[in-house]
Amino acid sequence: FPFRLFPLREQGMNFRAKPLTCREIEAFKKSSAVMERFIRAYELMLRFYGIILVNKKTGELKRAENWSERFDNLNRFSHNNLRITRILKCLGEMGYERYQVQLVKFFLTETLVKETLPNVKRSALDYFLFTVRSKRKRRELVYYAWQHFKPQTDFVWGPLEKLQKYR
Repeated sequence: FPFRLFPLREQGMNFRAKPLTCREIEAFKKSSAVMERFIRAYELMLRFYGIILVNKKTGELKRAENWSERFDNLNRFSHNNLRITRILKCLGEMGYERYQVQLVKFFLTETLVKETLPNVKRSALDYFLFTVRSKRKRRELVYYAWQHFKPQTDFVWGPLEKLQKYR
């Protein structure tokens, strides 16, 4: 049967691929071999996007040597944003929330701070941010995005009065 590299509990674009069940997710998490392959697949996709997983424990990321050409690809082809959203959701399903946070922060930094991925900015703010399962971490990321968004008065991803008081 057709399968996906980053399966989810929701139907994707390939209608022949079946959504995951909670039972399947739990079985995956119990298998060290499956989880190792999952991380290898994640690293493979990161390299495709010009990113390196620096620390498997924390999920810390950095730019790969070929980041400039790979970021050019990300900027030119918006279908990559759907794949990144899927990867982020799958990371959450598989218990890698810390990886979600690091990947979202990486994209927020590249789009808002370093401005290397202008065509990914909307997806990072509209979709990537809201895949993060931890409410506290998501709030931290929204605050981080607001701090670096220009102009701050146009930021619509969180209430201004709460962002101004955030600690």
